[in-house]
Amino acid sequence: MPSDDPASGGPPGGGPDGGGTRTGARRRPSRWKVAFVTLLVLGVLGAVTWVLLGSRLLVVRTVEVTGANLAPRDRIVAAAGIRLGVPMVRLDTGAVRQRVERLREVESATVERQLPATVRIVVRERVPVAVLQRSGRYHQLDRHGVTVVDSAARPPGLPTLTVATPGPSDPATLAALNVLSGLPERLRGRLADVEATSPGDVSLHLSSGPTVVWGPAERAQEKIRLFEALQRTAAGRSARVIDVSSPEVVTTR
Repeated sequence: MPSDDPASGGPPGGGPDGGGTRTGARRRPSRWKVAFVTLLVLGVLGAVTWVLLGSRLLVVRTVEVTGANLAPRDRIVAAAGIRLGVPMVRLDTGAVRQRVERLREVESATVERQLPATVRIVVRERVPVAVLQRSGRYHQLDRHGVTVVDSAARPPGLPTLTVATPGPSDPATLAALNVLSGLPERLRGRLADVEATSPGDVSLHLSSGPTVVWGPAERAQEKIRLFEALQRTAAGRSARVIDVSSPEVVTTR
């Protein structure tokens, strides 16, 4: 019969050397391991937080600007309002972009973090397509009717815009600029003036050639094809006015 004498080792699982003691021995190292891993994770998180927010390793030291020709770099940097030394992670790139886009020369901008210490501003500037004379100055307008730059001297290479109430919210202005933006370079380079009395009444005055009554901006490709085909004929070359406002019925006079 099994003996209950302690000298014989005692019943299985009982006594100071039984299974219960071995289980406790296994649990104690597990608790130490959990505590060690927890401390390690907290240490790593603390180090990362210090690098991102508290150290001088990842802070803004340089601001780069690309794509700017009309707006000086210094003015773009000033508009961006980026404080050197600010942690990169705290930089609000959306706010920087909005401030840069308030410059009249800028149509859009993107702001990029380039670790460890550079912020890159990529600018897409507005492109002047016409010039408007107002108050003794020449205003260069983009396709949206926004003044990109103005000067006392007339800039070369841009047609004059003639409308009653010029501005980015004026329908006649937008119609004329829409027509102008849709022309091929070979035709746009011949323009002296684009005139609009209403959104549906746009006319193009060529520097050497006829006046083209364009009408509304719609069906531009048909009108370009018809005008250029007519220009290759004797009637088209001698005409003072070519009316392509209704592509079904092209007239000359």
